[in-house]
Parts: sequence; structure tokens; C-alpha cells
Amino acid sequence: MGLDPRNGDFEDDASSTKSRSMLSLAGSLLVEISLSRLLIAWLLLVVLPAVVLGAAPIIVSAWLASVTTKLGLVAVEAGALALLVALLAGGWFAGRRLLPLAERSVWSLLALVVQPVYVACREVLRHLAERVLPVHAGSGTRAALRRAVAAFAGVLVSVLGVAVILLAWPFLHLFGGIPPVASPGELAVMVLANALALTSAGLAVAALAWGLADAMMGQKQDLAAFDAAPEGARRWRVAHLSDLHVVGERYGFRIESGRAGPRGNDRFIALLARLAALHEAAPLDLVLVTGDITDAGRSAEWAEFQDALAAHPALAARMLIVPGNHDVNIVDRANPARLDLPTSPTPRLRQIRMLAAMAALQGGRVHSGEATLAQALAPHRDTLAGFATTGQRRLRRGVAELWDAVFPLVLPPAEPDGLGVLILNSNAATHFSFTNALGLVTARQARGIDRALARWPRAVWIVALHHHLVEYPAPASALSERIGTVLINGNWVLRRLRRHARRIVVMHGHRHIDWIGSCGGIRIVSAPSPVMAKGDGFYVHTLANDGAGHVALLRPERIMP
Repeated sequence: MGLDPRNGDFEDDASSTKSRSMLSLAGSLLVEISLSRLLIAWLLLVVLPAVVLGAAPIIVSAWLASVTTKLGLVAVEAGALALLVALLAGGWFAGRRLLPLAERSVWSLLALVVQPVYVACREVLRHLAERVLPVHAGSGTRAALRRAVAAFAGVLVSVLGVAVILLAWPFLHLFGGIPPVASPGELAVMVLANALALTSAGLAVAALAWGLADAMMGQKQDLAAFDAAPEGARRWRVAHLSDLHVVGERYGFRIESGRAGPRGNDRFIALLARLAALHEAAPLDLVLVTGDITDAGRSAEWAEFQDALAAHPALAARMLIVPGNHDVNIVDRANPARLDLPTSPTPRLRQIRMLAAMAALQGGRVHSGEATLAQALAPHRDTLAGFATTGQRRLRRGVAELWDAVFPLVLPPAEPDGLGVLILNSNAATHFSFTNALGLVTARQARGIDRALARWPRAVWIVALHHHLVEYPAPASALSERIGTVLINGNWVLRRLRRHARRIVVMHGHRHIDWIGSCGGIRIVSAPSPVMAKGDGFYVHTLANDGAGHVALLRPERIMP
């Protein structure tokens, strides 16, 4: 037949946005999805949080009504005092469990329903607007259009949320205790109406806030000029790589590119050899890889990465890696409808693989809190190994808490006025292959950035994460390049970083786009993938401390394959 299996076939293109349109991928999703798994996931991720959210006001108001009644009887009935104490104690202990559960339910619904609705609406409207924008329109015109569309999207989604609240209004029961109902079905309707109204209220307020924040955010622009470091300033050479997408098979294709991209890891191996030669000619201080080290977070892919790096110990000693969505979120090159149930151990297993790789590569150099990463993980070694071996549910919570507590990781500056690196986890937790690229930076990590910069006030910093903070000031050629990729709370992160703008450079990957620009005074560097598309190469950046605690970004050196 002449069919060479090394060339792959259409199954390798099943999840590829380079080979298939969004409409085609959506069709495959509908055909291939497991309805039973989807139903279970829907119940656990949406319905159960909605029930908790909707029932919480009824339970709390019923408890308050009971306490208020007993307070009126305390003066005349000793037994009522004992009952009041019991109610208060019961409310205290129940509340300690109910409130965190209600809080997690709110965030679950926001992440699954509210944020994607606003982001999808905004990006679809932007894409349609840019399609009719004249090709010769400048970046300023395009930026103004994007701001206007963001504000319109926020208002539109907010109005939608208010409309849903009005529809649910006749069935609401947020206060006044447990209502007199004729059947459990009526109570269920009230609970779901409460959940729908509260979620829609969050949608209305959050979408309006996000839309206005998008509209008022500073204009994204290409970097006008690179800095010139003062004579004698301390300098650092940083090779910035991203999106290596190492596969575990000799002839494996990457998920996003399918047969449109390269096979196997030959380009990655050649990249390491090129880096080694550069380092020998002019020593590198850092090799920063901002996420998507692997293609699907599989153990075989991590093994290939570590085996290839073992031949270059000098590079390994300088390398820092950042978690990407392909490393920790579910992806499947043969099935875009792949999903993880909330009870599945595999999301935590991918996190353990990422932690193990970071510990092996940089565990003694980066810090989590006051301890090195290796020290922070040491007390949990048995839990991590036990979960990786058995996947036992009782160990999963410990893995989740550890993963959240580790970040941000800090590479401290070697001197008070040296260069430090802050490593963030920007991946939003998702259970669906089709939405695995969503990004989110938590408030806890933002506080960690503030603490690190306050601890070393004379140092300059790289803030390293996987997702991009802002959309680039250039039109997207396809809708698939926009949906579900930017940080959901990118505006908020930018505002948190703005106070440190002169001390930091933000470096990221994710979109495989070569761009150096600024927004709100913050320099942002986006790395292309040196392996996914032929000819992209990578950059070696030179950073310097200008003597006043401000970072200078010098003109980079582009290294072509």
C-alpha cells in the first residue's frame, strides 16, 4: 500500500486547531463525548454546587429565625436557654463547614459558567468586529475597537444576568426560614431558583466589572525601544523558551499541530545542543521554560524530557520550568471530547508529575515560602508516592492542598541587587479537554509576589507564567486563536503588578507567538515555540539592574534554528 505509519493519519489531527476548524472540532466533540460521564460531571460540577448555593440562604435564615425566637423565650423559660446554646453551637460547627462549601460552590459556578460566558462573548464580538475592520487600520484604532467591544460585551452579559434574575424572581426564597411547601419538588424549585439568581447576579456584576476593566485598561503596544544599561551595570543573559511539547513516542505528533507539525523530539534535542553551544561561547545565567514542557502531561513525556536534558548538565543547572496547561490539564490528541470526572485521580497525578519534575530540576534552588521546594515537598513524600502508586481518594485532598500552597515559587536573587524569578501557576482547573487552556492567577499568588518584592527591595525580577496577560495588538486570523487562552483575570493581575512595573519583566508562552511589548508600563515578553513551527527559533534576553532598582531590558539576540 505504501502507507508509512511514521507519517501518521487523520486520528493524529483529531484535536488540532492547525488542521481543523472550530466548527469541525465542536462537531467531533458532540459525536465523541460520553453522555454518561458528561451527566456525572454536570451533576458534580454544576448541579451540586448550585444546590449548596441555593440552599445556604434558606438554611442560614431558618437558623437565624430559630435563634431569634429562642432569644425571646430565654427570660421566661430555662429550657429555651439550653436550646438556644445548642442552636448557637450547632450553627457554629455547621457554619464552619457550610461557609467554605458555599464559597467553593460559588467559585466553581463562576469558573464553569460566569467567566467563560463573558470571555466567549467578548472574544466572539472582538473577532467579528476585527473581521470588518479595514486591514490598514492602525493598532490605535484596533485598540479602541477592542475597548469598546469589551465594554459592550460586559453590558450585554450583565443584562442577560439581570434578565435571568427577573425570570427566577417569582420562585425565589432567600430569607424567612424554610418556607411552607406542599412537596419536596417545590422546595427543589426554590433552591434551584436561588442558585440561578445568585449565579446570575454574580454574572451581571462580574461581567460588567470585567468589561469596564477591559475597556479602561492601558493600551497594549509593541515595545517602542529597548533600554541601554548604565556602564558597569550587572547583567544577566536569559534564554527564554516555551511550549516544547515533548512527546512520549518517537513518531508522536503534537496535539495542537497534528500532522501539520513535526514528529518526535528531534527538534527539542537539536535545541538543547544549540543552547549548549551558546552557553559555551557566552555563558547563560538562566534558561527559562514558561510552560507546556510536555504535550499531555504523561509520565513517558516527562521521562523523554529528563533523558534529553541529562546530556546537558550545565543547562539543567540553570533551567527553570513553569507549569503549562498541557502539563497539568486534560488533553487528548485523539479525542477533543475527553473529560476528567471530578472524582478522577488523574488531574492530581499530572500535578504530582509536574512537582516531581520541578523538584528534580530546581528543587534546591527555588523557594516555596521560607523553605526550598525540595524541603517543602519532603514531609509529603509518602503521600505523593502513595497517591502516584495507588490513586487512593483519601490522599487526593492532601495533593490538592500541597499544589495550591507551593506557588509562587521564588528563585531568590544571589545578591541584594541581583535578579530574582517568580514562578506562577496560571492554570485554571478544568476537567474538559476542549477548555483546558483557561488561565487564572490566584490572589494568594499575587500576595506572594508582593512579599517577595518587599523582601528584596533592591532586586529586579522576572515574573514567569504560562498564560498571556493581554491580547496582542494584532488581529487574530482565526477564532480558535482567541477563545479560552488568555488569563481570565488578566486585567486584575496587571493592576496588581503595575505598582512594581519598573522592577519587573513578565515572561510567558502559551500562544506560540513572538511578541515583545508593554501594557500599563509593564514590559511583557511572549516566547514563540522553538519546536512547533519551523523557523521560529527563540530569544536570548539581556537584563540589567540600572543601579536604582529598576530592570533594564536590552535588545535581545534572536537565535534561529
